[in-house]
Amino acid sequence: MSILEPALPSVDPVLNPHTARKARPGGTFARQIAAHIPWVVSTAVLLFFVLAAIAPNLLAPVDPLAINPSEAFSAPGAGHLLGTDESGRDIYSRIVHGSRASLLIGAAATGIGLSLALVLGTIAGFGGRWLDFGVGRILEVLFALPGLLLALVFIALAGPGVATTVIAVGLTTAPGYARMIRAQIIALRTSPMVEAATVLGRSRTRILTTHILPNALAPIAVLATLGLGQAILWAASLSFLGLGAPPPAPEWGTMLSAGRTYLVLAWWMTLFPGLAIVLVAAAATVLSRSLKSRGPR
Repeated sequence: MSILEPALPSVDPVLNPHTARKARPGGTFARQIAAHIPWVVSTAVLLFFVLAAIAPNLLAPVDPLAINPSEAFSAPGAGHLLGTDESGRDIYSRIVHGSRASLLIGAAATGIGLSLALVLGTIAGFGGRWLDFGVGRILEVLFALPGLLLALVFIALAGPGVATTVIAVGLTTAPGYARMIRAQIIALRTSPMVEAATVLGRSRTRILTTHILPNALAPIAVLATLGLGQAILWAASLSFLGLGAPPPAPEWGTMLSAGRTYLVLAWWMTLFPGLAIVLVAAAATVLSRSLKSRGPR
């Protein structure tokens, strides 16, 4: 090259990283695909367990309560995909059929928590100064107690059982939702939309039901997906302690409690029910974060 010719910029990707980034036209598309993988996987996991809850016989036709002592403690294999328990019951079938109980407990507890939070949050955010002060003190008392401890206190007073577990878990999730609903309502109460409705002479009830609550509950619905995973975890914890569904019910927490006795002999009795709980809770968390990031900013 002549000394009179201008030097060309380096195109070596090692010497020029900026040029290397531009030389990969598929990089942005690949990153978009990678960013969607957690959302797709989480949705697939939740759809599988929802299908298991709706039509368990479609995925696992074996009776989850059928006893076969000759096949007790069978390791995972061709005959039993996830092994059997101490009575010869198929673990895979019990996990699939237990999806209905675990998901219903989590969904019902989340619904109870949201309903109670809607009442408390609306009273605090729209009811005036003194009501806000009173509800705020109640929420502070509930927040002072750990959630699981509060559930245990309620079950100790009302007695163990599936219905009691659902109500107990719902009560423990209500304070967090109530504070979020209260904050949303207070922010919307002073918004130009509500001020314009007030100037037009609309009643407080119509303003609350038409303008405030629909906008306040929109972000809470996304967070309820996250609360579903938490409710399933807490319900399984209570069942593990013997305060939920009684054995031999195919419920994940109850299966964990039964499997801990044989942890050394038959590790699969504990591993696979625990894995189902973790998968549902993690999938609900990832899906909730994805919905939150895709929502309006």
